[in-house]
Amino acid sequence: MNVLIVDDHHLIRDAVGTALRDIIGQDVRVSEAATAAQAFEYLDAHPDTDMVLLDLALPDCDGLDVLERVGAQLPAIAVVVLSALEDRARIARAFALGAVGYIPKSTNRDVLESAINLVLAGGVYIPTEILAASDGEPATCEDAAGSGSKPMGALTARQTDVLKLIMQGKSNKEICRELDLAPPTVKIHVSAILKTLNVRNRTEAALQGRKLGISV
Repeated sequence: MNVLIVDDHHLIRDAVGTALRDIIGQDVRVSEAATAAQAFEYLDAHPDTDMVLLDLALPDCDGLDVLERVGAQLPAIAVVVLSALEDRARIARAFALGAVGYIPKSTNRDVLESAINLVLAGGVYIPTEILAASDGEPATCEDAAGSGSKPMGALTARQTDVLKLIMQGKSNKEICRELDLAPPTVKIHVSAILKTLNVRNRTEAALQGRKLGISV
């Protein structure tokens, strides 16, 4: 397991690295970068990196730009945002760009551990900030999928079952076993879910499912 921590504060990198070794195990390889430039240099040399823990407030680049570039060039890498910036708009933007988790730096160790384990299992960690607006009203679809989001159509019962398993981080193969469906059928359902929810990937589908109040 290869993990890159991108943060300009040495103490943060050191603390998160220690936590990752406790959570994942001592066989994890934890590397560090203090700037976006260092991060890209490392990723160019190590495209087999499994996960990036990314701060958004970097000295040489907006972390969201880093997230977008990693998603475009190395989509197999799971990117988890670890940031002191907790405003709902930036959280929503991070998920729209493909982040699989957003962990506020104010979170406690137990939440950090749960979030990392969820991501490692293939799930998506979504903080409460994105699930409710500051005035107490539910967040809108546009918050998660961008201002171009269209109204969502209705999912069929079977599509809802598939979406619930996507929200649990299940792969297509696991969904086949759980629902006793053939692989081509699952692919058709997943494609239909993405189209109905007007989202681009499974991460956004899981986010929309939570916002719709679908319980897993």
